[in-house]
Amino acid sequence: MGAGSWGTAFAKVLADAGTDTVLWARRSEVADAISARRVNPDYLPDVVLPANLVATTDAEKALAGARAVVLGVPSQTLRANLAGWRDLLPPDATLVSLAKGVELGTLKRMSEVIREVADVPEDRVAVVTGPNLAKEIAAEQPTATVIACADHDRAVELQRACSNAYFRPYTNVDVVGCELGGACKNVIALACGMAAGLGFGDNTMASIITRGLAETARLGAALGADPLTFAGLAGLGDLVATCASPLSRNRTFGERLGRGETLAQAQEAAHGQVAEGVKSCRSIGELAARNGVDMPITDGVRQVCHEGLDPRVLTAALLGRERKSERQ
Repeated sequence: MGAGSWGTAFAKVLADAGTDTVLWARRSEVADAISARRVNPDYLPDVVLPANLVATTDAEKALAGARAVVLGVPSQTLRANLAGWRDLLPPDATLVSLAKGVELGTLKRMSEVIREVADVPEDRVAVVTGPNLAKEIAAEQPTATVIACADHDRAVELQRACSNAYFRPYTNVDVVGCELGGACKNVIALACGMAAGLGFGDNTMASIITRGLAETARLGAALGADPLTFAGLAGLGDLVATCASPLSRNRTFGERLGRGETLAQAQEAAHGQVAEGVKSCRSIGELAARNGVDMPITDGVRQVCHEGLDPRVLTAALLGRERKSERQ
């Protein structure tokens, strides 16, 4: 449900794994292009989509009889979209989140939003996370990912449905840790982008990535996540890919801010799309404050994006900030 770059890429993954897949698109021209020419012209124009992938704008048709419903819409629009689909959801279908964020206002993770809106138990909701750069996956470059669900059997079923020659999923029952890793890495990638835009090199980048992982793990510990999750694909793996790759929207957006562009100019250059971390830095920061967790990078990114702080001041403050020990 959702024909953006990641939604389309994951639909391709499922279809290439031999799973019958229907891709719901909001706009008819996108669905028609996929059906007629086997391409998504707006997001993955150079990728030929498999013949067993069906596209439609009819949500009822897309959801009919589905064993799993994959939700590929942005985190801040998930609630409204899912509310419109709730009455069409098949009974006992696994509801799968591709979104990586924390909802503004409620400070809920995506699995919590799904459980609340769809009124389903925790064990019916799964999360796909890890190093998920859509263009590389759509180009069939080998990658590994994580499928997290409180019900291990459901995770295994979804694992089998999307395993193919280039996409290797691992299972995990730590939904909290996997979701926090996916949400926080977008904010840290903005900071890395800002540093790159300012002309800083690999030492600075490595410092931000490592300290970013530390503050993500602190928040995870406060919320009951397994610390080992942050050393794996859903933590370190996703963080490194998003912070280092020019394909990362958050990294690229942050780089524009580091070069002196305003938030509006960076958004215009991204064809009106705002990187997830620009919004999530506020909700993650509020979640951290609620739980008494210190997240200086997240707070600094929030100040740059929403209070006009100069990225140069942010970088200097982060690396010059006194701490009692590296573990803090």
